[in-house]
Amino acid sequence: MIHAIFDKIGAPVLTVIFVVLFLFETKCQLRKRVQNRWRRIIVNLLASAPSFALLRFMFLPAMVWLAYTNETYHVGLNYQYALPSWMEAAIAFIVLDYGNYLWHVLNHKIPLLWRFHLVHHTDPDLDITTAFRFHFGEMIGSLFFRGAFVFFTGATPLLVLIYEIIFEAATQFHHSNWKLPIKLEKLLNIIFVTPRMHGIHHSIVQEETDSNYSVIFSCWDRLHKTMRLHVKQDDITIGVAPYNNPAELTTGYLLKLPFTKIRKGKRYKQ
Repeated sequence: MIHAIFDKIGAPVLTVIFVVLFLFETKCQLRKRVQNRWRRIIVNLLASAPSFALLRFMFLPAMVWLAYTNETYHVGLNYQYALPSWMEAAIAFIVLDYGNYLWHVLNHKIPLLWRFHLVHHTDPDLDITTAFRFHFGEMIGSLFFRGAFVFFTGATPLLVLIYEIIFEAATQFHHSNWKLPIKLEKLLNIIFVTPRMHGIHHSIVQEETDSNYSVIFSCWDRLHKTMRLHVKQDDITIGVAPYNNPAELTTGYLLKLPFTKIRKGKRYKQ
């Protein structure tokens, strides 16, 4: 199923989305870049290579296995009631996305998890390649938390794969440096996370970083009062204060960063 759904359908679709967003953010840039784009592409893609491998050969098989276990033993939320299949799928999809909101919050609040998530936030620019800049240790950690939500929801194997494809597409979209027309973005933001919204989350200002944790649906930040929208993109400095030297942020440095002493620099405030 992974090969039929993710490899043959999901991967090509995500590749097309990447190319389209890459072209759009090239043509319509939201934030000015502070470093060489092509150097960042190389660093981000190389740093993400272990995570890509773990996603395909560890994370997805584990999630699908958990979903098959649900089907075999009828455990999980969706097996506790009888609803139309589309409604059960919608409930599971929404709960999975809420789980990712919670997982993102934990990555910022728990020091051990932050060590790994820090790699993602140290990028001095924010564009579509930042969507891949995750440490493999974070991927391993997510297996347990996100796996628990798959088990809890009773999501089917097919839904797990569909959710992951949409999750990856949404991550590419809201990390992109694409300047959408402001009216269109405000309309989209009623339901979905958008580039301007997520750009605030990557701010060097602590109060801004501690906001906008949602991945697909923006409602979770509204629900938990972690939504922050009214920040001008030109006023945002992307990155993490103690790691503001792009020259040191090489692929090797990023991979070993979680295992080093984490710097505690100035917490920028508004």
